[in-house]
Amino acid sequence: MLAWLLIAGVNGVAQKALAQEYINTGTTQETGGGSALDGFADLSAQRLRQQKQLPFRSQELGIKSDNIIPSSPSLSPEEPMAQVTSVSQLKDVQPNDWAFQALQSLVERYGCIAGYPDSSYRGNHALTRYEFAAGVNACLDRVNELITTATSDLVTREDLAILQKLQSEFAPELATLRGRVDSLEAKTAEIKANQFSTTTKLNGLLIVGIQGRTNNRGDVNPRDGQKDTDDAGTNTDIISLAQLYLTSQITPRSYLFTGLLDGKGKTSPRFTNSVSRNDVLLGYEFPTDGLIVSDLNFHWLVTDKLAVMVGTEGVSMPAAFRGPNRVESAATGPLSYFAQRNPILNMGYGHGGIAIDWQFAKRASLQAIYTSFQPGSPGKGSGLFDGTTTTGVQLLLTPTDTLDLSLYYVNNYSSNGCLLTFVGDECLTTVNTNTGKSAPLQTNAVGATLTWQISPHISAGAWGGYTKSYIPGQSGNVETTNYMVFLNFPDLFAKGNLGGIYVGQPPKITHSDLPVGNNVPDFINTGLGRAGGQPGTTTQIEAFYRFQLTNNISITPGIIHILEPGHTPDSDSVTIGILRSTFSF
Repeated sequence: MLAWLLIAGVNGVAQKALAQEYINTGTTQETGGGSALDGFADLSAQRLRQQKQLPFRSQELGIKSDNIIPSSPSLSPEEPMAQVTSVSQLKDVQPNDWAFQALQSLVERYGCIAGYPDSSYRGNHALTRYEFAAGVNACLDRVNELITTATSDLVTREDLAILQKLQSEFAPELATLRGRVDSLEAKTAEIKANQFSTTTKLNGLLIVGIQGRTNNRGDVNPRDGQKDTDDAGTNTDIISLAQLYLTSQITPRSYLFTGLLDGKGKTSPRFTNSVSRNDVLLGYEFPTDGLIVSDLNFHWLVTDKLAVMVGTEGVSMPAAFRGPNRVESAATGPLSYFAQRNPILNMGYGHGGIAIDWQFAKRASLQAIYTSFQPGSPGKGSGLFDGTTTTGVQLLLTPTDTLDLSLYYVNNYSSNGCLLTFVGDECLTTVNTNTGKSAPLQTNAVGATLTWQISPHISAGAWGGYTKSYIPGQSGNVETTNYMVFLNFPDLFAKGNLGGIYVGQPPKITHSDLPVGNNVPDFINTGLGRAGGQPGTTTQIEAFYRFQLTNNISITPGIIHILEPGHTPDSDSVTIGILRSTFSF
C-alpha cells in the first residue's frame, strides 16, 4: 500500500511538472472540458491563450493585445480536505473507474483517503507534494492504530511484515521527502510574507522588436499600372509593448481583471495610401500616447460549465472566443497581426460589452459576445447600442484530442464603413469628398478554423473567411474573402522552442457593386468609385523560429514576404526582417 502511494505521489508530481513545462512552451492546447472561470482568464493577449482550453481562455485584448495577455491563474484559496468513510461519498468516482477497487480498499479498509468539501475526489488532478505527504501520513497513522489495537481481521501478519520491510527500504526516501517538505514550507512562508497581495495577482509582459523593410515602388494613386510612388522602407524601426495586469479575486467563483498597456513605435515608412497600410502590421504593434487601460472586466463562473464576462474594456472576440490555433500569441507565436487568427475574429475592435462561454459537452463549447467600439461615448454614431457594434458566436469542437474545429458567425455595424480588422481590405466604402465621411455598413461574416496535431512535433491548420456588407437602405453589396494555411513545429530542435510557416491572403474585396462613388477598388483606380473588385491578390508568406531561453524569456527571429501589397499587381513585393524579444512574469 505504501509503495503504491509512493509511486502515485511520484507520478503525480512528475506529471504536474511535465504539464507545467509543456505549457511554458506556449505551443499546445486542447479544447473542451474544464472550468469556465479558468478559461476566462489567454495569452494570446492577443491571447498566449493552450493547455486544456477552458471557457474564456483570454488570448488577449483587442487590436494588438488580444494575443498578448497570458491566461490568468485562478486565485481560489486551497480547499481543505475532509475524511470520507465510504467510496460512495465521492460523487465523481464511479464503479467502472479503473481505480475504483483501489480507492474502495483505501477508504473502507484503511480509512486514509480524504475528499474535498464538495464531495469530489478529483482523481485526474495532479498530486502536490503536500497532498502526497498528507496521504502517506494518514495511512501510516491508520496502520499504526491497527497495529496497536491488534485488529487481525484487517491487518494480517504478512501485511505487517511487508510494511516493516517497506518502511526500512524507503527510509532514506522518506527522510529526503521530509526535508523537501520542510524546505517548501519555509519558501511558502517567505512568499506569503512578501507577496503582492493576498487577493490580487500581478503579472507583466514586455515585448521589444526590431525590424527593417526592403524599399520598393508602388502603383498607388491613381492605380493605373504605373509604379509612381517610392516607399523608402530601408529604415529600421523599434517597437515595444509593455503590459501589467491584475487579477483580483472577488469570490471563489469570480474575479476582476484589469490591464494597463503602453505601446511605442510602428512599422514604417509605408505607402502614404490606404492601399497597403495594413499589410505589414505586427501582432504587438500598438502605439499609444501613454499608459492606457486595456482591460477592465468582471468574470463570473455561474456554473461549472458556464461563465460570463462583462466590462468596459477588453471585451472582444479574441478575449472571449477560444482560439483553436494552439500557438496563437503576439508575444510567443506568429509575428504578424494577420497570422494570429482569422481577421473576422478581430472585427469591430470591441471594448465594452458582455460575453458568455458555455461548455455544453465534453468536446464542444459555445461562445457568444455583444461588444461596442465606444461604449462610454453615447451620442450620434457612438455608444453601447448606436455606434460601431459587433455580435458574434463561435462553436468550438474537439472531435479527437488532436483535432480542433471552430465555426463562427459575426454581425457588425460600422458607422464609417471600416470593419476595424486592421488587416487587408478593412475599409469598404469610400470617403465622400463633399462631406469628408464614408457611408456606414452592415456586415455579415462567416468563417472556420481547423487545426490538426499530426504528431507531438508537427501541427497543421487552415482558416477561411467571407464577409458580405451593404449600406443600410441602399442597394448593392461588397464582399471580401481571406484564408491562411500554416504549419507549426513545437519543440523544434530543443524543448520549448517553436517554428512556424504561414501562407495566406489577407481580406480582399472580390466584388463591390455599391452605389457609384462608394466602391473602393475603382475609387483607388480612377477616383470614380464604380463597381468592381480588386485587380490583384496579396499573398503573405511568414516564417519564424522562437528560441525559448528560459520560462520567462524568448527571442524570435522571422521574415515576412508580401507579394502584390494592397492587392495591386504592379506594386513591388515587400520583405520584412524581424527580431522579437519577449519577457513575462
